Amino acid sequence: MFYRSRMRNRLSEDLASGVLAEALADIAEEAAAVILPFWRTDVVATTKADDSPVTLADQQAEALILARLAERWPDIPAVAEEAVAEHGAPERPGEWFWLVDPLDGTRGFVQGRESFTVNIGLIRDDAPVAGVVTAPATRTTWRSGASGGGAFRRRFGDPWQAVRVRERPAAPVALLSHSMTDEEAGRLAGRHGCTAWQGTDSSLKFCLIAEGRFDAYPRSGPTSEWDTAAGQAVLEAAGGRVMAEDGQPLRYGKPGWLNGGFVALGG
Repeated sequence: MFYRSRMRNRLSEDLASGVLAEALADIAEEAAAVILPFWRTDVVATTKADDSPVTLADQQAEALILARLAERWPDIPAVAEEAVAEHGAPERPGEWFWLVDPLDGTRGFVQGRESFTVNIGLIRDDAPVAGVVTAPATRTTWRSGASGGGAFRRRFGDPWQAVRVRERPAAPVALLSHSMTDEEAGRLAGRHGCTAWQGTDSSLKFCLIAEGRFDAYPRSGPTSEWDTAAGQAVLEAAGGRVMAEDGQPLRYGKPGWLNGGFVALGG
């Protein structure tokens, strides 16, 4: 019990100081280095039980991430996409846990598109308190900062730059999933006051809103919690918000690790 308490105290200290988010960024960028050699090659995707694709890049990146997290914070459990696909959904593990998607946007990755990401989020009491999203193809990482310390972006190897959502413009622009028809997308964007929309894959949508380039990401279909946790942490650190259909902040540790509809908003 003493050991567990000490490890949680260390995690809290790392979170408050910003050390945790820095370390997560390094881990996500290391995972990106595992993924990139597979990109735009003849990588083969197999189909999981939920009909979603998985590649060797997903599996190797997840193994690396889980190993690095366990080395640094060994007492904090992780819920990770490929482990859940192989072993089934675990019970909610406790007050603190990681949510990991080692390669979000696998379909686009297999097709050679750029907007796939590595997602690592930390949950405490059902809320995301830290997160890192890395886009390997563009060599870009976004992270939350120290507690209350804003959000940041860097190109691999460069200094961090602060990012923040923009004030809502007169003609807001939405980001939506590529899987939607034009008619569906236009209707969903209009429901949230957006006059135009653009399609893109993965958790990149949260980050583009966080850095002030877009204004909303409405989602009506289901997503898994590891798809959204890291991006939500980054967006909220940048001054945005992510709300479930009941108008409350999107929460985590739900049955089956599934989200309902939500909307991510900038200023």
